[in-house]
Amino acid sequence: QVQLVESGGGLVQSGGSLRLSCAASGVFFSINDMGWYRQAPGKQRELVAGYFSGGSIKYADSVKGRFTISTGNAKNTVFLQMNSLKPEDTAVYYCHILGRDFGREYVYWGQGTQVTVSS
Repeated sequence: QVQLVESGGGLVQSGGSLRLSCAASGVFFSINDMGWYRQAPGKQRELVAGYFSGGSIKYADSVKGRFTISTGNAKNTVFLQMNSLKPEDTAVYYCHILGRDFGREYVYWGQGTQVTVSS
């Protein structure tokens, strides 16, 4: 069973930093995309940062220069270093993977971790 376990969310003051971690286990397919999305109350879920097939890395314009996505030494782990946090970064952050195997596509989401930035 594929599981994505996230950690690292919390409450921080504006200008502070947090580091999110995601570890995927039980993965039986090749991962094409891996990254982070977020959803604020009343808003649609949006891409924050991710690795995509072909080797590209994408960031939301609103986080460029402040957030950094990286992978760990352990297989299927991804991190999100968030610096200079702003109140508008407040959201539930979700880890996401997409993969393909024998013509089938697999999409998995983590349970989400709350990030709250106070002004």
